[in-house]
Amino acid sequence: MDYQKIIVDNPGPHLKRITLNRPEKRNPLSNELRTELFHALETGDQDPEVRVMIIRGAGPCFSAGYDLQSNVAADQPFYTAGGLANWPRHVVEGFFKIWDLAKPVIAQVHGYCLAGGTELATACDLVYVAEDAKIGYPVVRSISPPDNQFYPWVVGLRRAMEMMLTGDHMSGIEAAESGFANRAYAEGDLEDEVLRIAERVAMTPTDLQQINKRAVHRQMDAMGIRAGIRAGTEMQQLATYTETTQAHLADMRKGLTQALSKRDEAFGDYRTSDKDK
Repeated sequence: MDYQKIIVDNPGPHLKRITLNRPEKRNPLSNELRTELFHALETGDQDPEVRVMIIRGAGPCFSAGYDLQSNVAADQPFYTAGGLANWPRHVVEGFFKIWDLAKPVIAQVHGYCLAGGTELATACDLVYVAEDAKIGYPVVRSISPPDNQFYPWVVGLRRAMEMMLTGDHMSGIEAAESGFANRAYAEGDLEDEVLRIAERVAMTPTDLQQINKRAVHRQMDAMGIRAGIRAGTEMQQLATYTETTQAHLADMRKGLTQALSKRDEAFGDYRTSDKDK
């Protein structure tokens, strides 16, 4: 595949790195980009020379979320049955596609990691973040809970509830403390630290490492993560019929930037914060 929205390189022995490459738009996750991303991941999973894969973002951030200016129902990277809740079910299927790869996937997160960006990061096996990263799901203020309702599973009941009821973001340090991320590093050190960890993970051959990875996921399966997250897709769909969501969608049709600013202005964060503009 001739990649247009991502960059793929090999930064070390047995390592494959995928860079989301739409920095001018904060790396929005369009279906075109996601098609390329899943192709690169699946190709790496089948390459005997690759033992570990890394996902990162070009420019100022990891990803600010899905591409809200695109039609997410069109040209999805893999087939998901249509009808109500197609999109959240599609997102969840993608989450578990990454979980079910044989080889470990590492998220290298800096800057904004919002909405769909958080869903992509949590699908990875290991997550390392810049200390000043901004990680959150502001969509709960205007549209719905996440397509992939991972928060309770990775940060626990109380932190999950706070994030869901405010739409506020965590810093990278807070994300590591809460369990969203493995560790936080100064942004200038993040890449070197991720490569160091990836090299250590790659020291174990894939035939054994894939079982190590599955051993952890099977315990999560036994606790009900797949059933729980899949059940959440209907909640996400239900939320889109509320008066609040319908009004916000109407605002988005008039202008995306203005609609998002209107959503966040009372909170004074994200694009309405002077330091984040």
